[in-house]
Amino acid sequence: MMKKCDYCAKEISYHEMYCSDDCRDKSYAFYDLREKFQKVFSVINGIFVIGIGVCIFLYSFMPEVGLIGGGGCMTILGVMYLFLPFPPDVFVEKQKLKKAIFLTRIIAGVILAIGAAVLIYGIIRAI
Repeated sequence: MMKKCDYCAKEISYHEMYCSDDCRDKSYAFYDLREKFQKVFSVINGIFVIGIGVCIFLYSFMPEVGLIGGGGCMTILGVMYLFLPFPPDVFVEKQKLKKAIFLTRIIAGVILAIGAAVLIYGIIRAI
């Protein structure tokens, strides 16, 4: 079994990390972007994941507030992951960077769609 490019997963020799300069440049750009935004990303991620948990709890007492808050939190997380797709390192190692980013964006789209649907349902229910 041959070694694979760390970005696109094409087979390469064991003396290389990337199959081309383009893959290397895209990989470096991703890691630079992740390093630049990682702290802000982690804080926002933590706040809105906790927010979803709080809204699930609030749903028991005030369903409209829980739905609107939870839907809003999920929508914001979906948008964040769509524009800043930072998959976990274990996922990158297994899938390689290009596919991991693609799959992270698909998951972000699903989270965004579910969040928007819950948000709209909460607003309609509140009216």
